[in-house]
Amino acid sequence: MIPPNASLVKYDNPVLVSRNTDKKTPRAKALKTSPTPPSATGPVPNPPNKQKLSPVDAKAAQQTDEILNSILPPREWTENGQLWVQQVSSTPATRLDVVNLQEELDRRLQQRQARETGICPVRRELYSQCFDELIRQVTINCAERGLLLLRVRDEIRMTIAAYQTLYESSVAFGMRKALQAEQGKADMENKICTLEDEKRDLERQVNELKAKCEQIEKRAAEQRQVEEKKHTEEIQFLKRTNTQLKTQLEGIIAPKK
Repeated sequence: MIPPNASLVKYDNPVLVSRNTDKKTPRAKALKTSPTPPSATGPVPNPPNKQKLSPVDAKAAQQTDEILNSILPPREWTENGQLWVQQVSSTPATRLDVVNLQEELDRRLQQRQARETGICPVRRELYSQCFDELIRQVTINCAERGLLLLRVRDEIRMTIAAYQTLYESSVAFGMRKALQAEQGKADMENKICTLEDEKRDLERQVNELKAKCEQIEKRAAEQRQVEEKKHTEEIQFLKRTNTQLKTQLEGIIAPKK
């Protein structure tokens, strides 16, 4: 028999479940169970001999077993075509069991090289098993307290699952944004190249227009100088003509007197 992976939760000895396949109909199938003696490498030692209980105590113990099985379902595995079942132990825990649980938790954390801080699936698994074992121990003494701890455990797992979903969605969102940024970066680079080409064309046009403006201003200045010179020459000519006419008019008027 190969037992399943060892857990911090305390289980009873595995039980072999064999099916009677003589009859063909499913309703005719019967289950036969036979407990097997614990091996040297078994996960759990033999449970102590149980004393005969009164009907009330027996009913309470049965209810406790049902609650334990609902909280921590039995483990099942198949080996050589045979089905093995291992139920959680209903033996009350002592102070020594709690101390051994703590030591076993520390040993497995060190053995499996769990991280002390940050996100670590190994540490989370081991602490989850330790919490399940504590729920088992509390449930045996007080079923209501165990059910309340079960609610706390389920709430913690639901919260962790919600955080995990949020983390995965945020990672996916970040990846989408990164891809969009890369795509946008290429588009922006192309746009920058286009704008730089337009800028060079506009600078060339500005330089051409400046050259044209300088030529126009130069021609205007030359034309203005020519016109001023011509205007000055006309004024001087008119002044000389006026002076000559005055002289001639004075020469005509003087003999008559």
